[in-house]
Amino acid sequence: MKLTAPLERVLRVLVADPSAPHYGYDLMRSAGLPSGTLYPMLARLEQQGLVESQWEPHQQAAGGRPPRKYYRLTGEGARVTRAALASLPAAPGRPGRGTARGAARGAARGATRGTGRGASRGTTGGAGRPVPGSAQ
Repeated sequence: MKLTAPLERVLRVLVADPSAPHYGYDLMRSAGLPSGTLYPMLARLEQQGLVESQWEPHQQAAGGRPPRKYYRLTGEGARVTRAALASLPAAPGRPGRGTARGAARGAARGATRGTGRGASRGTTGGAGRPVPGSAQ
């Protein structure tokens, strides 16, 4: 199994409580992945015998929504996942491996705070340069 960053995120969610069932949308939110990435990955894991799925009984589907398909790690899946995650180098302050993309995303999110509607505007542009037309 090639452990990509998206696969690592899904496996971390599943191995946190291997016996707990997770439905697709829950996994999408928890792992931060789009459906087009998640569902093919789950299908491959199921074909490899690492994940099992089960449809929710129809009478449990509340409010007229379609039944959910729940996924969980098999015993072998939990063993393989723990071994794969344990073999990753640890990043400082976080178990497993860190990614530069994740750090960059966090930095970008922090940089965009306060730039929405109603935010106060500073008098400098990027790199501390004065904004043309601003009074200083």
